[in-house]
Formats: sequence, C-alpha cells, structure tokens
Amino acid sequence: MKHKTCFHCGLDATSANVTFDNKPFCCIGCKTVYEIFTVNDLTCYYDLQEAPGATPKEVAGKYNFLENSKIVEQLLEFNSDDTQIVNLYIPYIHCSSCIWILENLNKLHPAVSASIVNFGKKTVRVTYSAQKISLKELVILLSSIGYEPYISLEDYSVGKKKADRSLIYKLGVAGFAFGNVMFLSFPEYFEVGEFWLEKYKHLFRWLMFAYSLPVVFYSAQDYFISAYKGVRSKILNIDVPIALGAAVLFVRSSIEIILDTGSGFFDSLTGLIFFLLVGKFFQQKTYSFLSFERDYKSYFPIGITKITDEGKEESIQVYDIKKGDRLLIRSEELIPVDCVLIKGKARLDYSFVTGESKTVSKISGDKLFAGGKQVGGNIEVDVLKSIEQSYLTQLWSNDVFKKDKESSFTTLTNRISKNFTITILAIALIATGYWLLNDSSKAINVFTAVLIIACPCAIALSAPFTFGNILRILGKRKFYLKNANVIEQLAKINTIIFDKTGTITSNKDTSISYEGEVLSSSEETLLKSTLRGSNHPLSRSLYELLSENDILTLDKYQEYIGIGIEAQYNNDYIKVGSAPFVKHELEKDTLNTTVHISTNNKYKGKFTFYNAYRKGLSQLFNILKKDYDLVILSGDNEGEKENLTKLLPPKTKLLFNQKPEDKLEYIEYHQSEGANVLMVGDGLNDAGALAQSNVGIAISENVNVFSPACDAILDASKFNELANYLKISKSAIKIIKWSFLLSFIYNIIGLYFAITGQLAPVIAAILMPLSSISIVVFTTICTNIVGRKLK
Repeated sequence: MKHKTCFHCGLDATSANVTFDNKPFCCIGCKTVYEIFTVNDLTCYYDLQEAPGATPKEVAGKYNFLENSKIVEQLLEFNSDDTQIVNLYIPYIHCSSCIWILENLNKLHPAVSASIVNFGKKTVRVTYSAQKISLKELVILLSSIGYEPYISLEDYSVGKKKADRSLIYKLGVAGFAFGNVMFLSFPEYFEVGEFWLEKYKHLFRWLMFAYSLPVVFYSAQDYFISAYKGVRSKILNIDVPIALGAAVLFVRSSIEIILDTGSGFFDSLTGLIFFLLVGKFFQQKTYSFLSFERDYKSYFPIGITKITDEGKEESIQVYDIKKGDRLLIRSEELIPVDCVLIKGKARLDYSFVTGESKTVSKISGDKLFAGGKQVGGNIEVDVLKSIEQSYLTQLWSNDVFKKDKESSFTTLTNRISKNFTITILAIALIATGYWLLNDSSKAINVFTAVLIIACPCAIALSAPFTFGNILRILGKRKFYLKNANVIEQLAKINTIIFDKTGTITSNKDTSISYEGEVLSSSEETLLKSTLRGSNHPLSRSLYELLSENDILTLDKYQEYIGIGIEAQYNNDYIKVGSAPFVKHELEKDTLNTTVHISTNNKYKGKFTFYNAYRKGLSQLFNILKKDYDLVILSGDNEGEKENLTKLLPPKTKLLFNQKPEDKLEYIEYHQSEGANVLMVGDGLNDAGALAQSNVGIAISENVNVFSPACDAILDASKFNELANYLKISKSAIKIIKWSFLLSFIYNIIGLYFAITGQLAPVIAAILMPLSSISIVVFTTICTNIVGRKLK
C-alpha cells in the first residue's frame, strides 16, 4: 500500500482512508478543519508551510465551566458592553502558518474583530463581540481548528503554566551522555593495548553508540525539526548547518562502529550537542532577564490624583495605588486600574485597549476597566485592585498602535544569517571536496567543524542584547521607550521640534496675574470646578493658584483641545479659553499667553501667564544646535518671542499661533524634504504631531496623560538630559556595528583553522557558545560604560 501523509497535519494517513478534495487526511477532524478553511477561503494557510496543522481534539463538554460568569470575568482582560478581550495561551503555536490563521480568526467568525499573536509567548489576544459569540464558543472554535488553548482553573489564570523545563532536561541528557562517552573514549585516547583491543573494544564502542542515541533523537531534536521545517519552507535558517553537521557525524560514526573500521566521532557528536545547548540555555536565560527588566522595571512616571480621607487631593505614582483608594480622573486621563464609578458621568474611549475610538458612557456604580481614557469631565472612582505594573507597558506597546518603522538592524541581522548559511554550506562542501581528494581521514572533521564554527548566532545576538540593555539603562534614567526600534530611529534624527507650553516651560514656576471684573465666590467656585477636570498645562497652573473652594459636580462639561473649556452648573454657564472662544475681541498689544473667562455669556476678564522655562533649557539647546535643526512650534501668541530669542541659539526657528493640525502639516512637509523629525510635546495637544514624527516624545509631569501615538515618555525632571539620551542612541548603533565586526573576525579566524583541518568538531562546538557569550559580554560592558556617562 502506498504511504500517504495527512494534508493538514502531516501524520500517517495510509490506513485512515479519509479523503476530501482529492487530498488524504488522517482523521475526520483534520478533514473538517480543511473544509472550514476551504469554505472561508483560507486555504493559503497551507501555502505558507506544508502540513502545518494539528489534529483537533474532541472537546465536547470540556469547556462547560466557561458558562460560569464568575470564571469568565476572571479570565477576561477587558469586558465592556458588547466588547470582550481575552488573552489565551496556545501551546501549539509553532510557525508562520499558525500566526497567519490565528490572526485571521475574523474570517472564521464575524464576531471576532481582531486577534494578535505573540509568537514568543505563544499567546493570542482576541477582541470579540460578546453578543455574537461567547468565550466558550470562541475556545471551541480554536480547538476545532487544532489550536486548543491552555486554561488553568487553579487560579482562573490563563497561560500560567509550569515553566518549560524541556531545555534543561535535554541539556542534562546531553551532558550525562557526553561525560560517559568521553570516559569510554579514554582507552582510545591513551592507546591502551591488549586490555582495550582484546576484551572491551567492541563493548565500549557500542556503549558510546547507545549513549549517542538519546542525544541525537532527544537532545538535538529541536535543531533537526527547525532545519527540516526551514528546508521544507525553502528557507535556510541557522539550524540547517548545525543539523547537517550532527547528522553527518552520527551517520559516519555509526557506519564505523557497525563495520568495525573505527570508533567513530561520538565524543565530538555528544560534546557538540551539549555545548550548543549550553549556549542556547545561556541565551534563553539572558533574554528572560531582559524581558523581566522590561516588564517590571519600566514604570512610567505617571501621576494620578488621590482623594484622601480628609477630602484633600494629592498626586501619587500609579504603582502606589492600593485597593480601596479614591481617585480623581480628569478629562483625557487614562484609568490605570479596574475601579467603580462613584461620582460624575464617565465617557470612556477604550481605543488604548481595543483600537477603536468609539466612546462608552457609564453611570455611578458601573465598573470601569483599566486602559479607558476619560473624555468628559472629571470623575471619582474607587479602586477595585492595585495596578499590574506591566499593564500600562502592555497597552502602550499594543500592536494596534505600532507604526511601520522598519528596524534596519533587525533586517540586516536576518539577511546576514540567511546569506551566512548559504555561504557556509558552500565553503563546507568545497573544503570537504578538497580534503577527500588529499586526505580523506580529515574530510568529515573539516565538514563538521566548518558548519559549527561559522554559526551566525553571535551576529544574531548583537542587536537585541545591545538594544535590550540600552532600554534598561534609559528606563532607570526616567526615559521610557516603547520598543528597541525607537533607539535606532533616535540615532537617525536630524531635526528636533519642541512644543512650548508644558514642554519647554515648567508649570510649577509659572506666575499668573488677573485683569478684569472681580469674580464672585460662586463664579470662582464654578471656575475652580471647571479647571479641575482639565489636564491642559495652563488649566493645571491656574487650578493650583486659585484659593480653595467647594468643588461642584458639573451638569455639563466639554473640553475643546487647544481652544478652551465650557461647563454648566444649574443655571450658571462658564467658558474658559482663548479670546475668540469666549467671543472677546483681543487687544492688539496683548502678546503674553492669556486665558479668558466669560460667565453666562458675559466677558469677565483674563489671566496672564508669565512663563518660567525649564532648568538648563538654554544649555540644552546650545548643545543640540551642533548636530540638529531646532524648531519651536507653539499654539500661543508671540508674547514670549523676545525672551526666547535671547534664551535660545540664533538659528532656532520660532513659530507661534500653530494649531495642532498646523504642527502635523509642518512635520509632514519637512519629512518630505528628507528630515528625520523628533517631536517633543506634552502628549495632550500634540497627538497628531507625535504620530507623524519619526520619533514622538511625550513630556510627563505628574499627570496621567499620554498618547499611544508617542514612542517615548520623558520625565519632566530629566528634560535637560535629552542631548545625552540622543548621544546614547548613537553609541548603541556604534556598539552593534563593532560587535558585527568582532563576529566576522571570529568567524574568519575559526574558518581558517576549520578548513585547514586543525579544528576538531568538539572544539568548534565549545567555541561557538563562547563566541555568543563574548558578544553578549562585549555589548553589556560597552552599554554599561555608555550608561555611566549619564551620571
């Protein structure tokens, strides 16, 4: 009978006798999955990789516990009205086909609006309509196509599985076998005579063969599987030469043992796999360390207003929030924790979580989920649980907001690894051919040593380890980057654009004077209550200045970004903002920044702001002018032009009366002229400009306002360090280039000794992880030296 493999999963389908569309399947389940994909026009799943699927398991009744609303509530990451989001751990995710089908779940079921795969963590984050599909139905759908989620009922947590210890087990098996094979090889090494030849030679050789079997078929299986999948997909990955070298060693050694022509190379084979796994274990541990640093130490310098038991307001860091705290959430602020609405009317934008900017209205007593942005007036909430310290990082780094900013070093690394494999295979074949003609005893060693010594692992490690360490160093210095690609983009910047108010000015030291009719106590109370709900820098300064008054719960509140605020309490109506907004004719000689007030359509007066600039501003600009074009784009009038002209370098461009859309257009135009633009703003009025720029930095000063559009968040206290941070990003690129060069030098020297037959495979296997370790050590030392210069 002709052997047949399942078209879906690749298992033996000879005896199953299940066919559909002229294709063999091992079971009805695989056939059903293929039918589902065919009906939904998803058969290109099989074009990405041959037989990529898994056999679906019978799950009837298995997930009945997901009908329990309490369990579902614990599993959900987000649950509001019709939209639910769940993050499921799926152990079977293993290739590009898996990613493709899981990110196209919306084609299998229209209730799924988005699904994003995290390949490294083997998770899929699914956004779906709870009215059209339940969590149980979603899990059954995933199981039916071979991607059954792992759900732990122990603590209602998803994906909190036991740590994967398979690499440790494989390393242990390889180490045990390597040690015993080396011990059994001693008689051969020391050329022991009669004892070895007459009594135990064959026994020792067969024992070495036996020890090598678990090493090849268990410890080294990942290399063979990866190489096989790569070749099947017509991709030469870096595991191809490793698998080829190990296979050649095993086959050659086995033939020698069977034919009794020699003792083979089992010592080299087991040593090779052992040292490769040591290098892999070291790499995995280092990546885990960098991930830990990123997830749990990259706290944003975001403040939140806590209302104390005495009714006073105090600013605290978000990670100091505790269960039971009462928080004040202002307009445009992000809700950092799950909470219950106590006071006010909530109008929430959950685009941070779902990617959709549709607002949701909530009333007192409703539960509010972390990640929503309040776009109405101020509200008061009671905290249900303390913040997960990595949650805001996760939201900020959400794939929904990723801009298409290619990382040239990631691309370069991948390209080098691919071309390297092709080149090394060619060199290995040519060198082996040469030695077969001249000294066939060296040919096998040369072939294997070349394949191992030139593995481009060290090159592949250069960029991630350098960028990872720089991320950690900058995070400790209160400069928080969205991802590693931002470092590379910062190094390319040639133009820096600054917003004025709240960016180069400090709200704390601003002085304010008032001109106009005296406000009555009720008007002042209404003004204070109106300003309380705004996060604009001028609103915050004015709010702090006004004397303490009873805070009102406003009947109406509306903030127009960059223009002003209007609010209403009972029959009293107030407008706060620009002169045109309050319908007041602006005096021609007024040049300072002003905020105008009108109550019940009657103009009352204006507050004039006298800016205090951030410490070290002049020095910072004088340093930056050497390498960058500097621009100030301000929405204010030209009142501060004379002061800024004196304070800043002569060639600094000063543009005033710029609306948010004007800033965006200015950046877009200069980018079309070849400029790489860094935009530094307060994150509130500058969302468009931050998104358009090559890199957008939001300045944070004890307010819980930042945009997914920004690429970095800079603590206001470190504003004068900006030049040093830009310098570090350039140093990071130099470090990567130097590490690339070191890798090439190492490979060239190693190849010379391998090709000339002076390098045994086991020595090559020892040197390969050592080269990777040396690159990690080099990048770590260099980045730490660069980091110390910040102190």
